[in-house]
Amino acid sequence: MTTPNSEFLKTMTERGFLHQCSDLAGLDKLAGDGRIVAYVGYDCTAPSLHVGSLISIMMLTWLQKHGGKPIALMGGGTTRVGDPSGKDETRQIRSVEEIEANKTGMQQVFAKFLHFGDRTSDAMMVDNAEWLAPLNYIEFLRDVGRHFSVNRMLTMDSAKLRLDREQELSFIEFNYMLLQAYDFVELNRRYGCNLQMGGSDQWGNIVTGIDLGRRMGAKEQLYALTCPLLTTASGAKMGKTAAGAVWLNEAQLSAYDYWQFWRNTEDADVSRFLKLFTFLPLDEIAKLEQLSGSEINEAKKVLATEATALLHGRDKADAASETARKTFEQGALAADLPTVEIPRGDLDAGLGILSAFVKAGLVASNSEARRQIQGGGLKVNDEAVTSDKANLTTADAGSAGVIKLSLGKKKHVLLKPV
Repeated sequence: MTTPNSEFLKTMTERGFLHQCSDLAGLDKLAGDGRIVAYVGYDCTAPSLHVGSLISIMMLTWLQKHGGKPIALMGGGTTRVGDPSGKDETRQIRSVEEIEANKTGMQQVFAKFLHFGDRTSDAMMVDNAEWLAPLNYIEFLRDVGRHFSVNRMLTMDSAKLRLDREQELSFIEFNYMLLQAYDFVELNRRYGCNLQMGGSDQWGNIVTGIDLGRRMGAKEQLYALTCPLLTTASGAKMGKTAAGAVWLNEAQLSAYDYWQFWRNTEDADVSRFLKLFTFLPLDEIAKLEQLSGSEINEAKKVLATEATALLHGRDKADAASETARKTFEQGALAADLPTVEIPRGDLDAGLGILSAFVKAGLVASNSEARRQIQGGGLKVNDEAVTSDKANLTTADAGSAGVIKLSLGKKKHVLLKPV
């Protein structure tokens, strides 16, 4: 089938979300009848989701817009095991307390995109610890494990790639695909969930869940739908920058820095990202696709503002856009730039230039700061730093009462003495 009939799968296809589907024709009919209940799982490995998770959140959001019911599954149980997919080494084992704290932080994002409530298409948030934590190991092996072939499990990418590289795969990680498959079975039993969505690296685990559901007596067909794992046009992993992950919680990354992330999109990615990470109509995106040369920067600003508005609200998105305009187009010191407070006593004593840039979060280490200085990449109050022995003092704050630190042309932080 080349052209889906349902609005949901039309959107998935036209906007670039669709990578693989276990039965496109069957899922298209289910979507047309308004009977899709779909979930995506999110393990609680950090206090915030990062932008790499945004594509699956957008899939859930479009599903809800087209009448389906989304389920955000929090991995309070599976995080205790750790997903080996795409990893070269065993994930860190986290305590239950850390997992719960991470889950609380991650939950903040979903309400920005999904509507939760009691209506048919209202979203649900569920924690798989509800059914995984109480499992009896012997019963689980007997009732669920017997349906799995170790031979087949060893062919899955999550295991095969690790073994091909002769890297250790722990027994606890090897069991992850059983737990993820069982999640699908439980969600189907409890909530009528009939579709699991995720990144293409999850394909093996998802279809294993479909097979397990069939073997354990699911009363309806289950489906898989995956999106591509995004990389930028230059091949970099989506959501990773030199400064680290692009977090979705404002406590981890300011609205301004989030806006800047999208503003710095490579030219070749602008159209694709407008389709995936905004709700702009396709005809409007088509007009932006016609821009070329220096005009492409206008399309990047639209992408940055629309993507930031979805996560942080229109007011903060517009404020970030205006801050950037003042900073880069007018050369002004915009008060809305990210600000880091610094004890006045540190400046009175003389704060080393390397430490200042590390404290500001513009570089990860003193050695990185030194490399940037050698390349002319660091500035204080718009003046290039030429010595790694320099110190900042309260005099550098001047009449504005802040010190502007810059990494390159686009990353700026204000140091504020307190």
